[in-house]
Amino acid sequence: MSFLQQKIPIAQFIDAIVDWLTEYLAGFFNLLQIVGQTVMEAISNTLAAIPPILLILLLMVVAYFTFNKKWQMPVFILIGLAMVYNQNMWDDLMYTLTLVIVSSFIAIAVGVPIGILMAKSDKAQMVIKPILDVMQTMPSFVYLIPAVAFFGIGMVPGTFASVIFALPPTVRLTNLGIRQVDTELKEASDSLGGTAMQKLSKVELPLAKGNIFAGINQTTMMVLSMVVIASMIGTPGLGQGVLAAVQRSQIGSGFIYGVAVVILAIMMDRFTQSLNKNRGKTQNEIKPMSKKRKIILGGATALAVVVLVVIGGMSQSTTNKGSITLAYAEQDDQVATTNVAAQVLEEEGYNVTMTALDIPVTFEAVANGQADAMLGAWLPTTHKANYAQLGDQLDNLGASLDKQAQNGLAVPSYMDVDSIEDLTDEADQTVTGVEPGAGNTAAAQATLEAYPNLDNWELTTSSAGAMTTQLERAISQEEEVVVSAWSPHWIFSRFDVKFLEDPKGGMGGAESIVTLARQGLKDDMPEAYQILDNFEWGVEDIESVMLEVEEGTDPEEAARHWIEENPEKVSEWN
Repeated sequence: MSFLQQKIPIAQFIDAIVDWLTEYLAGFFNLLQIVGQTVMEAISNTLAAIPPILLILLLMVVAYFTFNKKWQMPVFILIGLAMVYNQNMWDDLMYTLTLVIVSSFIAIAVGVPIGILMAKSDKAQMVIKPILDVMQTMPSFVYLIPAVAFFGIGMVPGTFASVIFALPPTVRLTNLGIRQVDTELKEASDSLGGTAMQKLSKVELPLAKGNIFAGINQTTMMVLSMVVIASMIGTPGLGQGVLAAVQRSQIGSGFIYGVAVVILAIMMDRFTQSLNKNRGKTQNEIKPMSKKRKIILGGATALAVVVLVVIGGMSQSTTNKGSITLAYAEQDDQVATTNVAAQVLEEEGYNVTMTALDIPVTFEAVANGQADAMLGAWLPTTHKANYAQLGDQLDNLGASLDKQAQNGLAVPSYMDVDSIEDLTDEADQTVTGVEPGAGNTAAAQATLEAYPNLDNWELTTSSAGAMTTQLERAISQEEEVVVSAWSPHWIFSRFDVKFLEDPKGGMGGAESIVTLARQGLKDDMPEAYQILDNFEWGVEDIESVMLEVEEGTDPEEAARHWIEENPEKVSEWN
């Protein structure tokens, strides 16, 4: 019984394995990261270099001939992609398409041989099948943890997680297809003196083709399902739009990005199914392609690839001052601050990339140099744990908002309570919080434990967007609600809400929003470093941008409006 009561250190064992791999195979993972990022950026740049209208027309022509000169699919491509282009999601679509192409190719290249091995060996099937069970049933979010540990942020870890998640269908259906080939046909091949390789290539694989392509189709669809999840570790594309809409509770924006994912999914599904277009035909009905036609088709394809690569290389944007990456979390204050800083840097000649990440990953990205800076560290309390872990690897540039930030429990002004000590049974004794891993959530939980009158209260975690939606809904009906909020935030500009007094300091005192940069940025980009170092504004400034974004203005445009209205303040940063 003592054995059952003692906790087995499984988590510690897994952590030890990951730590060993990241320590002793760091060079290998870095090489894969560099090569993978270079290849996928080249693919993305090549796709983005093709004029959207031209690419849509090319896909329509390909679809017309692929689907037996029927008009339904070409019309769908025209309408669907035109909508994506109209909604300014074209670049995101190209990044997502790159992720799907590369991840699917790797999963298929790995999955088919493993499926063949399982079909040929019962022992191999016995070992591999449980592994596939784990891979298919493990929550997909779990794959993000080793992906970040091995490869950092960007498209490479997103590809890694997508391949692991989407591999099983190709393996399983390849194994199933080969095992279902008629035994008499295999024996006939053996009796005619065919080798094992000849039997595989001439008999088993052709007859298992239907199952194999069904697996490929399912793998492609599962890769697409990882699009949103992979955006949490900085993988660009449509997923970041979906994630941002969820976290800000923007129903319309989320729907549009979701429709874009659906359009891409339908296109990929139909095209992968068309790879098995001879399904159902007898061998005599299938007309083999002539050698001359194969040469012409292959040459034309190779020429098209070369031309597109050249166009992609020529189209890559170049700047006099280089590129800089700003990491941020999809929280209203960070969205506003980072967009304003990015616009100012771009006006000075820098090519700025904004990468949305979860808070802990944001700190890690800047610390290991995969991002150049972040402008959303709440210190000394909210992000205390993250800064304590990585602060010695970061360059602290000081506060952009000095001692004007605050966490607290907030209520509508019509509620007759002014202090946390006044709370009794309001709002069903529930505090509506944000993400489980947020510093604000940890502070709220500590506050519930600090006050005896809150013993029976519960903290319901959700997201920043869900919290604001719950607040807005309660105010519209004049209901009681208690939320775990922070300032600066647009809710204080839009609604009549107040912070409750916090005599025990459970939510922490006044905080600063601090800019952190990677070590070495000052030497590499002194002008950019100076702008980030000088970046400072007030609560009214940041809340005006936040409110405009919340009301539906694109964050880039809202930042541009603020810069145009505050030229003197911006000039002080340069």
